[in-house]
Amino acid sequence: MSKIVFSAMRPTGKLHLGHWLGALHNWVNLQKDHQCIFAIADWHALMSEYENSRPLSEYIVDMAIDWMACGIDPDKSILYVQSDVPEHLELQMVLSCLTPLSWLERNPTYKEQLKEIPSRNLQTHAFLGYPVLQAADILLYKANAVPIGQDQLPHLELCREIARRFNFLYKKEFFPDCQPILTQTPRLLGIDNRKMSKSYGNAINLSDSASDITQKAAKMITDPQRIHRSDPGRPEHCNVYSYYQALAPDLTKEVYAWCTGATKGCTECKKILADRMIDYLAPMRDKRAQLEKDKDRIRDILREGAKKAKSIAQKTMAQVRQAVFGS
Repeated sequence: MSKIVFSAMRPTGKLHLGHWLGALHNWVNLQKDHQCIFAIADWHALMSEYENSRPLSEYIVDMAIDWMACGIDPDKSILYVQSDVPEHLELQMVLSCLTPLSWLERNPTYKEQLKEIPSRNLQTHAFLGYPVLQAADILLYKANAVPIGQDQLPHLELCREIARRFNFLYKKEFFPDCQPILTQTPRLLGIDNRKMSKSYGNAINLSDSASDITQKAAKMITDPQRIHRSDPGRPEHCNVYSYYQALAPDLTKEVYAWCTGATKGCTECKKILADRMIDYLAPMRDKRAQLEKDKDRIRDILREGAKKAKSIAQKTMAQVRQAVFGS
């Protein structure tokens, strides 16, 4: 059954393998059978990047290029920039009025970001409340499915709670109960075994050159108990092995055998992984190089996408005003 699918990403830098395996791979497949709406969430980006916001315009175009290089087709899906559809903020205002503060304060991602990124002042009204804007993004299109990474599940549950509260207060089954769509590899750790993130500088980017990938792979943390070349390894405790499982499943049995049998060292193992990652990302890099030659066309695609998104958003907001104000 065809669904209305919505998802978005913040344009705060280069996209990485975590984005591809955690969301984008799903997006590409979903657009074949569903109505897909994909937003470049620049308002969300501003919430953390407000002190250095000038690069956002460049990041927006780069993100659109990355999406299309991965296989997102503007002829099948709606691609647009969030701030080009002002109804996002209008619905956020309505939902903010009915969202209890305690729901936002318990958000685990908010607490994690405050702890992990002490260099930025994130203790702002907007950053605390960004799950409300996230809910508005989804509900504006009455989406009933969201392809996300596992770390975003608490946000989607909050969105569902907000939608239920709106429906209860205004006595209408207005917003649908949105369901998550997870990939088989919803979370791939960065090279330092933390969550893969642009903020942490631990990511394998989709646009990385072959030399970049080789250098980053060489820095990956392996099984901490395998100290010497002759020590048997434990693949289940090694982040490198999880990359093989995600990107080179045909090699996993062989890798497991040479690791547990200590027939190859970690350095060689990481070099083989680097070569596989280079081959895996090559088609995306090649397509990206072609798309970069005509950035004006990319901007035109985003403008057309905004027109399509806005036509849906305006209808939803007319209904929201009727439910809230009776006119």
